[in-house]
Amino acid sequence: MLMHQGIGLERFNQISRARAIHALFACCCNVTWAATLADARPYPNRDALLAMADVELLALSQDDLDRALEAVVHEQVSGGSMAELAQITQARITRMLGPSEGYPEY
Repeated sequence: MLMHQGIGLERFNQISRARAIHALFACCCNVTWAATLADARPYPNRDALLAMADVELLALSQDDLDRALEAVVHEQVSGGSMAELAQITQARITRMLGPSEGYPEY
């Protein structure tokens, strides 16, 4: 399991800012996007986090968008659109959070 995979929303809301940015960076490969989302914590639910993720994707500059799309090149990306990046990012955030309660810490 990856370092941040399956941490659950409650733990995500409580981890340090640096760790939250690291976890989110793995979802979109943009530090500004990740920092903005980390700074908006706590999220009341997954839907709020996913909605904020989409809003902040729309705020990316074209250069940032291009770099983010390059970072997901191994994913099934056909046209390199914002919609595809949003779908990939949401899937990665969902994997990061895992089940509703997260996996237990060992």
